[in-house]
Amino acid sequence: MNSTPSWSRSPSPYAPARPQLSTLKSLARLLPYARPALKAMALSTLAAGVATGCGLVFPLVIGAIIDGPVTRRDTTGLVWWGLALLSLGIGEAGLFFVRRIIIARPAMAVEARMRDDLYAKLQRLPVSFHDRWPAGQLLSRAISDLGTIRRFVSFAFIFLIVNILTFVIGVGILLSLSWALGLVVAALALPLMAVSFVFESKYRVLSRRTQDQVGDLATMVEESVLGVRILKAFGQSRHFAREFLRQASALRETELAKARVLAWLWAAIVALPEVALGIALLLGIREVAAGTLTAGLLVSFFGVAMTLRWPVDSIGWLLAISNETAAATERFYEVMDSPETIRSPERPSRIAPATVGDARGRLAFRDVHFAFADAPGEKVLRGVDLELAPGETVALVGATGSGKTALTALVNRLHDITSGTIELDGVDIRSLALDDLRRRVAVAFEEPILFSASARENVLIGLGGGAREGENAIGAGGVGPDTQAAIDRALRVAQADFVHGLPWGLDTRIGEQGLSLSGGQRQRLALARAIVGRPEVLVLDDPLSALDIHTEAAVERALRSVLATTTSLVIAHRASTVMLADRVALLADGRIAAIGTHSELMATVPAYRALLASDMYRASGDEPRVDAPDTDCRKEASR
Repeated sequence: MNSTPSWSRSPSPYAPARPQLSTLKSLARLLPYARPALKAMALSTLAAGVATGCGLVFPLVIGAIIDGPVTRRDTTGLVWWGLALLSLGIGEAGLFFVRRIIIARPAMAVEARMRDDLYAKLQRLPVSFHDRWPAGQLLSRAISDLGTIRRFVSFAFIFLIVNILTFVIGVGILLSLSWALGLVVAALALPLMAVSFVFESKYRVLSRRTQDQVGDLATMVEESVLGVRILKAFGQSRHFAREFLRQASALRETELAKARVLAWLWAAIVALPEVALGIALLLGIREVAAGTLTAGLLVSFFGVAMTLRWPVDSIGWLLAISNETAAATERFYEVMDSPETIRSPERPSRIAPATVGDARGRLAFRDVHFAFADAPGEKVLRGVDLELAPGETVALVGATGSGKTALTALVNRLHDITSGTIELDGVDIRSLALDDLRRRVAVAFEEPILFSASARENVLIGLGGGAREGENAIGAGGVGPDTQAAIDRALRVAQADFVHGLPWGLDTRIGEQGLSLSGGQRQRLALARAIVGRPEVLVLDDPLSALDIHTEAAVERALRSVLATTTSLVIAHRASTVMLADRVALLADGRIAAIGTHSELMATVPAYRALLASDMYRASGDEPRVDAPDTDCRKEASR
C-alpha cells in the first residue's frame, strides 16, 4: 500500500501547504480546548483504572480459593470468598458507570467549544476564503470531525492510558506469580510495538483521505439538493447520480483499505497473545506436574493473562481512533489557522458625531486598486476615483466583467482594496470597526441570499446587532413597536407586502434560501433587508433584475424616498435603473472613464451611448432618449 498520500505536501487542497505534524503533535493541539476537561478526564481515568484493577484481582482471588479452601477441602470460608468476588464484580461495573457519567458532560463541552469557535472563525474569515472552500468540507469538519474528537476525549484517550498501565501492571503481577511464564507473556510487547508502528503510518494516511472524501461527498449532496431544480430541468439527475456513485465508490474503496489494514493489525494482535499464552500454558502445566507451581497459581496466572486480552486487543482500535482524531484535528486547525485578512483595527477610528444640519454618508474612492487574492497579478480595478456626496445617488454602469460588483464589494470590506483608500465621511474605512462600518453601509445583492427562517427574521438581519438594543433577539419571539414600524416601512418601500399574504404572515418560514418564493419576491425581501436599518450608505447591485417592468417601476417610485436621504451606489444593468441616479459613472478598464448626468454622458461619451444601446441595457425595453433631460427620463421610468 502506498503510504504517501496525494495531500502529503498540502493536507487539504484548499489550505496552504505546510509540514505534516506527527500524531502526538497533532493531538497536543487539542490541549487548549481539553484543559477545562482535564480534571474530569483524570477522574474518569482513575475510575476506569480502579475498575480494571478489580478485574485483575478477580483471578487472584479465585487462585487463592483453589489453593486454600478447595485444596484443603474446607468449604466453611467460601461464603466470604464469594462475597469478595461479588464485591469486585459490583465495584467494577459501578466504576465503569461512574467513569462514563464523569466524562460525558465535559467531553461534550469540549466539542461545543470547538464548534462555537469554528463557527465564529468562519464568520470572521473573508469572503475569499469561502469562495475557495466547498461548504461540504466545512460541514464535515464542524460535525463528523468534532464528533471524532469528542469520542477521543471521552473514551480513546482514557483507555489508551488505562490499558497501557493495565498491561504493565498485569505483566508485573504475572512475573510475581512466575517469572519464567511472565517473561513469555511480556515478550509479546516488542512485536506489538513494531506492528503498531507500521499500522500507524498507513492508517493515518487512509484516515485523512477518508475524511476529505466525506467532505467532498457532503459538498456534492448539498449542491445536488440546492440545485435540484436545475438537475431536473436539464435532465441531468442520472449524470449527477453516476458522479455521486463514483465518489461514494472511491470512499468505499478507502474504507475497505482501512478495513484491510485493521484486519492485518487485529490478526497480529490476536495471534501474538495466543502464541504467548499457548507457550505459557505448556510450560505452566509442566511446572505444576513437577510440583514447582501450584494449580491455584496457574489458574491465577492465566486468569490475569486473559484479563490482559482486552487491553492488548483494544490497542488497534484505540490507535485507529487516535489517528482519526489526529487527522480531524489537522482538518479543524486548517480552518482555525486560516488568516483573517479583514479585521477590525485594534484601535478603531470614530466618525465625529453629527451636528445640526450635518449630512452623513460622504463616500470617496481615491486611487483604488483591487485584485482578487487568488489572482494578485490581475487587477480588476486600476485607480478608481469617485466621490459621492451625502444623499447623492450614483449609478455605476459598465460592460460585463468591468469590475462593478468588485467595486461595490469593497465599500463594506467584503474584500479589501489592494491600494488606495475608501473614505466614509473623511475616515478611511479600514480604520473603522467592522460592526460600525457594516451598520452604516448596507448592501442588496443581485442574487438574493435568504435564510431558512421567517420573513420577519430575514428582514431583521438588516438591522445589525447594535441597532436592536432593547429589542428581543432575532427569532426570540417578537420585536418592539419601533422595530416593527421599521420592518413595515422597509416592506412598503421594497413592494414586499406580499409577505402579509403568506400562510402565517411575517412569521412564515420561507424555506432554504427562500426557494419557496419567486425570484422577484426574494429580491424584494432582500431589498427590504438592506433598507430596514436606514443605512447612511446603500449599495445596490442590480437588485431589481428579477422584477417585471410594472413591479420594478413601483419599487423605483418607492425607493426615491429612501435614496433622497441616503448616499447610494447603484449597479445598473437596466436603463430604467440608470434613471434613479443623480449622476452616472462609466467604469471601463478598471477606471472611471466618465461621470456626469445621464444626458451629459449620452451627448458627450460615445462609449456610454453604445453601452446603453446594447442588448444588455435594452433588455427591459426602456431605451433612454438621448435628448431627454434627466427629470423627463425619471418620469418616463416611473410610468
